[in-house]
Amino acid sequence: MRQRRKAVITGASAGVGRATAVVFAQHGFDVALLARGDAGLKAAASEVGYAGGAALTLEVDVTDAAAVDRAAERAEAELGEIDVWVNNAMTTVFAPFWDLDPADFRRAVDVTFLGQVWGTMAALKRMRPRNQGSVVNVGSALAFVGIPLQSAYCASKFACRGFFESTRAELLHEHSQVRLSMVHLPAVNTPQFGWCQTTFDRHPQPVPPVYQPETAAHAILQVALDGRREKVLGSWNKALVFTDSLFRGVGDHYAALAAWESQLTDQPVSADRPANLRRPLDDLADKGAHGIFDGQAGGFWDRAFLQGLPKTSRLFAAAVANNTAEKVRTVRARIAGRAR
Repeated sequence: MRQRRKAVITGASAGVGRATAVVFAQHGFDVALLARGDAGLKAAASEVGYAGGAALTLEVDVTDAAAVDRAAERAEAELGEIDVWVNNAMTTVFAPFWDLDPADFRRAVDVTFLGQVWGTMAALKRMRPRNQGSVVNVGSALAFVGIPLQSAYCASKFACRGFFESTRAELLHEHSQVRLSMVHLPAVNTPQFGWCQTTFDRHPQPVPPVYQPETAAHAILQVALDGRREKVLGSWNKALVFTDSLFRGVGDHYAALAAWESQLTDQPVSADRPANLRRPLDDLADKGAHGIFDGQAGGFWDRAFLQGLPKTSRLFAAAVANNTAEKVRTVRARIAGRAR
């Protein structure tokens, strides 16, 4: 029998990380599961075992670089040499920027951005001497187009892109065979919307079109195996990223019009709702891979999303008009300034 390969996945107790661990196990990997929540980790390990893989659970906060490195050391000691490392851990705060506590903003960036940095550092420390291996950093369409209420998350994902490009260039410079890739995800139906910190009294939700975590997991596996530079998942997100790259500013205006209310449901939440920003909420009870939006997670072809396309088109046209008007005002101000 072919020897099973080894993968490390951060944020593996729930959501995309949980689904990714199972998909990797189904495709011949033993998996080291890194996360904070004990119950979630144990349930993830059980699913990995059911899928045919050996699982190693490691309770780690990815903001601790030394702890991440120790986890990598244990993974190699107990499972074997790491073939693939997936940096997936994230957290966020739903709030307008001016309502954010500085410590909360820092915490979200530490997890979502620096968690990828320390994970990549631990992986390359072991892969570069062997001149082989694959690191996949999980990005987002929000690494290209920022949206309201998600300044900490968007800032982190933009930073992840810059870090990825710089580090990848360094690997290319030394002709390394270690592959560094990014998978940019669309909105995904995960438990994060039920446990993220929020300043609103309405339940957060993903912006349509929404995908299931298994779709993201298969994309991550595919990129880990074929080594491509990056993949933007979801045709709608590809279109938005492409459009914003050609017509800078349109994405800002579209997000301003379309991405505030679309992130909030009518379901009320209490002001003291527990959040996983600093402590795991799957420590005592497993939350699984899926959130509460299974009925909306049909991707681009979801009926509700398709029915909303006429409104989306009108909002996009308004965004183009607003962006054009802004540019005209800027040009007029510049001309007026020169005339004085």
